[in-house]
Formats: sequence, structure tokens, C-alpha cells
Amino acid sequence: MSEKYCTECGSALTKRVLKNEGIIPFCQTCGEYRFPKFNAAVSMIVIDEKNKKILLIKQYGRPNYVLVAGYINRTECAEHAAEREISEETGLCVSSLVFNRSSFYERTNTLMFNFTAFISDASKLHTNSEIDSCCWFTFEEARENISHGSLAEQFLTSYLDSIK
Repeated sequence: MSEKYCTECGSALTKRVLKNEGIIPFCQTCGEYRFPKFNAAVSMIVIDEKNKKILLIKQYGRPNYVLVAGYINRTECAEHAAEREISEETGLCVSSLVFNRSSFYERTNTLMFNFTAFISDASKLHTNSEIDSCCWFTFEEARENISHGSLAEQFLTSYLDSIK
């Protein structure tokens, strides 16, 4: 149980079985079940439609290439967050967006929603300070250069395997 205290009153939570739900944190003070909370984020496979290349980025001083990604703001839908993050981080405008799949990332308690974002004008690429460097790769080069063992690799591999 990751939640230890009630978000309403601060009392310690206990484990209690809720019919058809399983074991759910329960606040004895409020008399309410407190369902687990988690973050929500988007991850995008950014594709230049003209050159059929995938944009991979490096950020936060890390040596490995990953996908463009970011958190979903409160009241924002995942599709808008995907387009916003691409625009903010790369200056690129999404011409079409397709949902691929989702996956829970335990390490950061985050539900990740993965999309493929098609870009019609890659010449507008202008990264912000969140990105250390970036590179356009062919589909196979992207598969080789993505951070191995990462959720980004799982998303990319799943997408590339689905279009063969």
C-alpha cells in the first residue's frame, strides 16, 4: 500500500477489503476508502512525415536517447498534453496524433500514455532548455539508439513492430 495517510484528514490508513475492488486503503476517521493516486504523463514517438524519421532527445544530463515526454496538467486531456509538450520542448507543430498504448511506470508512480505524433514541417525544430540534444533517426536507427531497457524503448519497439 503506497498511500499511508488520508489525503483529507491526515489519519493513518488501514487495509480493508472492498467488494469487487480488492484491498483498498481505508480511513477509519473519515469512514472512507482512499483509492490510490498516481501521476499521469504522455510520451510521444515524433515522426517527420516527409523524411520518415523519428526524433529522439537527450535531457537532464543523461547520456541516453528517449522520447519526448511530459506530465499531463490538471484538467488537461492527454491529447492536448502531447501536442503541448512537443510544441514547448521542440517548437514543432503536430499535424496528426494517434494513441498507441499506456503503461504504468512504477518508479515514478506514473501512468504513461504513448502517442505517435506526425510532424509535417520538421524545419521548425527549435528545442527549449529541457532538451540537451536531439537527433532525427531512421526507424531502425531509432530502435538501435533508444535507451535500452526503458519504457521509451518498449513504446518505440511496440510501435515499430506494429507497422511492419
